[in-house]
Amino acid sequence: MTQTPSQGAAPTRSAGLEGVIVASSSICTIDGQQGKLVYRGYDINDLAGRASFEEVAWLLWHDDLPTQAELESLRKDLAGNRGIPGPVWDALRSLPAGASPMESLRTGVSLLASFDDEAESMDPAANRRKAIRLTARMATLLAGVLRLKAGRSLVDPDPSRDHAGNFLWMLRGEAPSPAAEGAMDLALVLHAEHGFNASTFSARVTAATLADLHSAVVAAIATLKGPLHGGANRAVMETLEAIGGVDAVEEAVKKRLARKERIMGFGHRVYKTMDPRAVHLRQMAQDLGRDAGDTRWYDMSVRMQEIMKREKGLDPNVDFYSAAAYRSLGIPKEAYPAIFACSRITGWTAHVMEQYADNRLIRPRSEYVGPRDRAFRPLGERG
Repeated sequence: MTQTPSQGAAPTRSAGLEGVIVASSSICTIDGQQGKLVYRGYDINDLAGRASFEEVAWLLWHDDLPTQAELESLRKDLAGNRGIPGPVWDALRSLPAGASPMESLRTGVSLLASFDDEAESMDPAANRRKAIRLTARMATLLAGVLRLKAGRSLVDPDPSRDHAGNFLWMLRGEAPSPAAEGAMDLALVLHAEHGFNASTFSARVTAATLADLHSAVVAAIATLKGPLHGGANRAVMETLEAIGGVDAVEEAVKKRLARKERIMGFGHRVYKTMDPRAVHLRQMAQDLGRDAGDTRWYDMSVRMQEIMKREKGLDPNVDFYSAAAYRSLGIPKEAYPAIFACSRITGWTAHVMEQYADNRLIRPRSEYVGPRDRAFRPLGERG
């Protein structure tokens, strides 16, 4: 932790906490200048396409990659915990038709706490078990919510499938192709963790009060819902849809820039070069588009990237190419932020458990800029 200012010393101000180190962590490090993302010492480029999502989940929770026996144990635990209590589905069915997937996911996770016998336990082993249960069930929740919104029946989890393939199975009601399953698994790996981003920090702030793990995750989901965080990839797809085709990209982008509109999916608070996750997602979007026989969204994205680099010097972030990739996987755009959550649950829970292990209440100061020394006037004298 950073040191507390001495009594009477003026605290340092940093808008958005930019550049402020608030804690030590062994989970993730980011080199924004070099464009490097590292999970517990492993470069994301070494993990992407080589380690499964389950392996990465174990890594984030246990500090190293699993052995074969440990991996099989985790897969068995995930498979055995994917079911959702009936009353949770009943409650989600009662939500208004316009409820977004993120609202439903937030509500569902909150309800799951009421059906978890260990919800209030702060025992480290219990929290690890809860992390597994939440990871397993969030994917089931999201797939089910999307089917309910489409007027379709729920699809039971398939215990024989890995996590990524099982999500696509529950979403589509049919077996995904190996290419689609591999792409979904890679997307989950790339989104699993990213340091003290807004939602992770929100989870840690909540955990620092010694609130339970479910509450910390609900806080993280609520934070992720914002368009400047998890909602950015949905905004990217809406921009592509509004433009319509490759030939219209340049004019549309220039007009938006002339109006000083923000174009989502470009630039990053930390990275000063291309987001390393975007490199993998760009290739994924291209491959999935070709497999689907429709590369329009990928082609538009590439053209937009070229223009934004030329006009603004900005590189794409993780949200940009994930929009085209998810579209090719048949995932509706309103669910894009929730897909993010179904992966980042591993990082969130790893951070919550790390916070519990060496806890200090997170309590920053604010810079007061309001009026001072005002004289009180009785009610009858206020005009």
